[in-house]
Amino acid sequence: MNWQIVRTADAVPSPWRNGGGVTRELVAWPAAGDWTWRISVAEVAASGPFSRFEGIQRWFAVLDGHGVTLELGGARQTLTPASPPLCFDGAVPVDCRLSGGATRDLNLMVRADRASARMTRIEGSGQWVVRRPGVFAVYAARTPVALTCGGQTLSVPADSLAWRRFAAEARVEVDGELALCMEIAP
Repeated sequence: MNWQIVRTADAVPSPWRNGGGVTRELVAWPAAGDWTWRISVAEVAASGPFSRFEGIQRWFAVLDGHGVTLELGGARQTLTPASPPLCFDGAVPVDCRLSGGATRDLNLMVRADRASARMTRIEGSGQWVVRRPGVFAVYAARTPVALTCGGQTLSVPADSLAWRRFAAEARVEVDGELALCMEIAP
C-alpha cells in the first residue's frame, strides 16, 4: 500500500455533544463505524470533561495553543505543544482545563483488544524503525515533513497526516520542524 495523505482542512468538523469543541476525523480504520484505530485533530474551545471510551488506549498531544491541564483519576498532568504525547486509558474520567485559550490537539485512539500503539514527538530529524507489521503514521504539525523510506522521499504538507501499512520491518527517516509519529500494530 502507498502512503495515504489527509489534510486536516479537508476533514469535516464534527461538533462535540458538550459544545466544548469540534473534532476532525483524519482516519478511522478499517471503517468509521467499527474502527480498530482512529486519528483525529480536536479543536478545544472550552474547559470540560473528555468523553469516556471503555476499552480504548488513548494518545493525546497538544499541537497549538497554551496547552491544557488534565485531571486523570486523581492525577494532574499539564501538557503544552512542547510536551511528549500522553497515553492513558480511555475509560478513566478526564477533566480538561485550558491554560489560556483554545488549543488544537492530536488524538490517537486504539481498541486495546485489537491493537496497540505508540506515539512520539520528533523535532528536527529522526529515524523510526517499524518493528512489526502494522501501520506507521506521521502528523506534520506546523511545517511540511519529509519522509524517506526505501529510497523514496515523500513531502507531507503542514497540518496533514500521512500513513501506510508495512508488512515487514522498515526504517523511516523523518525530517521536519515538528512531527508526531505513530505506530499501530495488530
